[in-house]
Amino acid sequence: MEGDPIILKSGIKTRLQENIRWIFNDTLFAEITGDLSKICTDVQCDDGDGRFRERLKVNHQTGSLTIMNITNTNTGCYKLQIIRERIHEKHFSVSVH
Repeated sequence: MEGDPIILKSGIKTRLQENIRWIFNDTLFAEITGDLSKICTDVQCDDGDGRFRERLKVNHQTGSLTIMNITNTNTGCYKLQIIRERIHEKHFSVSVH
């Protein structure tokens, strides 16, 4: 429901050397490198457009994403990439009413 938080759970526990990326409708909006040298969300990431400004939390241990105060502009396809030796992906479809 609009205004509520939403949590997209990865369902895994990541390892320190893994990279975590969140992509919304083909736009990277959150990334954490395995050594924590890069942690970016939304406009801090190269492709961010400000849509999620100050409303994101990424759990660096699980990769799970929390979006606070969700709006109908957050409706769409979310993709979680966890990069180990290869890329593991999980897809989420979010609809806000």
